[in-house]
Amino acid sequence: MGPERLFKRKIYDSILQWKERSNGKSALLIEGARRVGKSTIVKTFAKNEYESFIFIDFTKCSQEVKDLFNDVSDLNYIFLRLQLIYGVQLVERKSLIVFDEVQFQPLARQAIKSFVEDHRYDYIETGSLISIRKNTQNILIPSEEERISMYPMDYEEFRWAMGDMATIPILRSVWEHPQPLNEAHRKLMRDFRLYMLVGGMPQAVDAYLESNNFEVVDHAKRLILDLYDEDFSKIDPTGKAARIFAAIPAQLNSNASRYQISKVIPGSHAEDFIELISEMEKTRTVNISHHSDDPNVGLGSTEELMQYKMFVGDTGLFVTLAFRDKAFTENVIYEHLLNDKLSTNLGYLYENIVAQMLTASGNKLFYHTWPTGSGKHNYEVDFLLSRGTKITPIEVKSSSYKTHASMDEFCKKFSSRITNDRYLIYTKDYVHKESVRYIPAYLAFFL
Repeated sequence: MGPERLFKRKIYDSILQWKERSNGKSALLIEGARRVGKSTIVKTFAKNEYESFIFIDFTKCSQEVKDLFNDVSDLNYIFLRLQLIYGVQLVERKSLIVFDEVQFQPLARQAIKSFVEDHRYDYIETGSLISIRKNTQNILIPSEEERISMYPMDYEEFRWAMGDMATIPILRSVWEHPQPLNEAHRKLMRDFRLYMLVGGMPQAVDAYLESNNFEVVDHAKRLILDLYDEDFSKIDPTGKAARIFAAIPAQLNSNASRYQISKVIPGSHAEDFIELISEMEKTRTVNISHHSDDPNVGLGSTEELMQYKMFVGDTGLFVTLAFRDKAFTENVIYEHLLNDKLSTNLGYLYENIVAQMLTASGNKLFYHTWPTGSGKHNYEVDFLLSRGTKITPIEVKSSSYKTHASMDEFCKKFSSRITNDRYLIYTKDYVHKESVRYIPAYLAFFL
């Protein structure tokens, strides 16, 4: 493979806004899962926006560099050493120093306070296990640190990578003035399914563009999943976190109203895992939807910490995870999903992509479930969004089904709390019937 492609990412503009707004008064911390593209975007930004920069990768740098941060009483000495080691001349107020994977040298993160006060240069930190307790214990987290999150490529960034600048603006106007797309719907749906399969990890997208071969893409994603296993072993050497992650597809497939820890780690109880699940969420590899006991405007105040569903942060990785124990040749999901022949038991893929899209646009995930009259089954609304003083319910179907008994019951039960909009996300064309908007999955990007 040639050099890694540079993909256009929206976070670039957010970093630029930070640079202009802060003018050296704060450092920027970019956090996100591993391999989501943090280092690449920061290097690109450094090259474009500064006269010179020093990029310190704490996973690879020498012990000498790491030790510079043990004592920050003499900043002149530190800057002099860094310039000599990296062969870069720093220019006051026109240079950037990058602390890449700063969790591997917490003292460098603590030193940010002194560096920012000194005001000579700008500072950007990146990290993937940044909030994990053992990477922050014994250090003072600098208040001079602004944080932003980086996610896998969203659908628009993915279309840009495919060389397509037109689709999303067209879809945006359809979202604002809804109408069926008729003939165009089929191609739009196929394009969207490609995004579900490849996912938004830059390496996987690069592999697809390079090879146009799903086996090569799958291999790239397996390498990322191996890295995640390494990360999980750092936060939990017992291996339970890795097992909890690996079981996500099976857990979603079981159609239970929550993630059942006892099925994955026999004899265990949900309450014993609250802290570990929270640590896993901080790695940004998973998106967690909490059960809301009494859906109301402040959904966060009604969240049930022991009742949750877990999704993979990137749906492309989810596809690979679901068949990780098999050779690629047995992975029917690529062919079936691309040709829209997905069996209903793989419908949870659509739930995963909706969770991913809602998270990337800044929504916290909640759902609600309650027993039906017969008590044999449960009603369940897949996602709840807080909008103004009301709640918007969302159901996800993996096919053309237009049944929505759960949503109807939910709207009866909580009628005074619900917006005029309620959405059923599915694979067919846009329809607005009574109070329900049936929207094709690619329009969920705008929710």
